[in-house]
Amino acid sequence: NPLDSQEILKILKIRIEKNRFNLKNLDWNSIENLLHQNPEKLWSIAQMENTGGEPDVIKCDKTVVFCDCSKESPSGRRSFCYDHEALLARKENKPQDSAVNAAQEMGIELLNEAEYRELQTLGEFDEKTSSWIQTPEEIRKCGGAFFCDRRYNFVFLYHNGVQSYYAARGFRGKVII
Repeated sequence: NPLDSQEILKILKIRIEKNRFNLKNLDWNSIENLLHQNPEKLWSIAQMENTGGEPDVIKCDKTVVFCDCSKESPSGRRSFCYDHEALLARKENKPQDSAVNAAQEMGIELLNEAEYRELQTLGEFDEKTSSWIQTPEEIRKCGGAFFCDRRYNFVFLYHNGVQSYYAARGFRGKVII
């Protein structure tokens, strides 16, 4: 069931007013106004919620940054290979989609390594799962892609072939307003 804009606004208001990341300048009314002015961003945030991302505001200064803040990689975005080219290259046992393609369709961006590590300073995420992240083109050209997780209270960066996919690997994204 996709959420309508009123339902997602109610969910976001409750989540944002908790201000679990102790952000200064966090004001629900300002954020709600921004979302009304940017309905395409609200739609993207609703897609994040619909796929288990539990989007929340992680930055609120010159811009507002919503990010997937579910404890584990969003459940509705797992078992995806890295990108569309990798999906097309698989001859059998193709995953449902790719992380890059799904993110584009949702209107969100995959986190890069720095953003993923910054998110991990706000909480403990991906202790049982992992998340694909933006991969530098020179790595992608060689057939690889990066993913991260948190184990032993440490954030790890790994590589894997772009065609690989696992039930415990998804992706996290962001929306900037």
